[in-house]
Amino acid sequence: MPDQVLYAMEVTLNGLMTGVMYSLVALGFVLIFKASGVFNYAQGVLALFAALTLVGLQNGQVPFAHVINATLGTNLSTFGWQLPALLAILLTAGVMVVLAIIIERLVLKHLVSQAPIILFMATIGLAYFLEGLGDVMWGADIKKLDVGLPQGISDTIERVTDGWFGYGFFIDNLDIVATVVAVLLVAALTIFSQYSKQGRALRAVADDHQAALSVGISLRFIWVLVWSIAGFVALVAGIMWGTKSGVQFSLSLIALKALPVLMLGGFTSIPGAIIGGLIIGVGEKLFEFIMSSPDLGGAWFGFTIGATENWFAYVLALLFLVFRPQGLFGEKIIERV
Repeated sequence: MPDQVLYAMEVTLNGLMTGVMYSLVALGFVLIFKASGVFNYAQGVLALFAALTLVGLQNGQVPFAHVINATLGTNLSTFGWQLPALLAILLTAGVMVVLAIIIERLVLKHLVSQAPIILFMATIGLAYFLEGLGDVMWGADIKKLDVGLPQGISDTIERVTDGWFGYGFFIDNLDIVATVVAVLLVAALTIFSQYSKQGRALRAVADDHQAALSVGISLRFIWVLVWSIAGFVALVAGIMWGTKSGVQFSLSLIALKALPVLMLGGFTSIPGAIIGGLIIGVGEKLFEFIMSSPDLGGAWFGFTIGATENWFAYVLALLFLVFRPQGLFGEKIIERV
């Protein structure tokens, strides 16, 4: 088999894994949009805040240590103990539920029946507030996150592909774990959305707040529920991305990569978030591979370019919107003419 084909196969597999990581972030956006009909700008910051809280709890870090030390002249840093990874994850999930309740009490309940742009602006303010709160609580330094997930190149895949093709594929173990987790999340969320009473209530709330209230649906409970689930999804995404690249404030920018994923898959489709992520992940990796290769891009077009991963996803989404604005699995807009 030609080397270029083998390289393309390896790039495709890595693209699929990367796409799953994008999809983990996009899932949170879909959940909020299904419940409120608004794009949640704060989802990326929720992933950052969850990862910061997890690292802080796991390492026994004192929250607001910088503020306390500056105010009282103390020298606090840690409590002197460390929590097991599983316990720290459970406590962080509890923090995200409490955060969802606070968001509903202080922000969302005052915006019932407001225009979607008002809710969108509220999520922008929430994003900047949470980013600042995370900085004050846990500090702005880059933190290492280790919850025991396997990392490094998969020896099994390298050995098997080397036996099949005479060339071992380099696939990260963490990406494989992320893929399995994403599949389980999508299955659970799809079942919840389609077959549970609360899932049907989510769609009713997204369509019309007043109509949902008139049939006895508790808008406040639904918003707390969906923001709690979105917080849990953000925690999963924060664990995967934080383990991969460290917990740093640039982690919140992964939300921007979720935009083209949502445009392709559809803002209201949970499976669409995964399909869109896979398309974006494979597309940007293959395009980078082709356009940076002298034997491919150089031979076909007469020139090569690099660093296309930064913009390819947005261009692809823009072209896709021209032909199908609602996305692959988004709800079709039907209007009486």
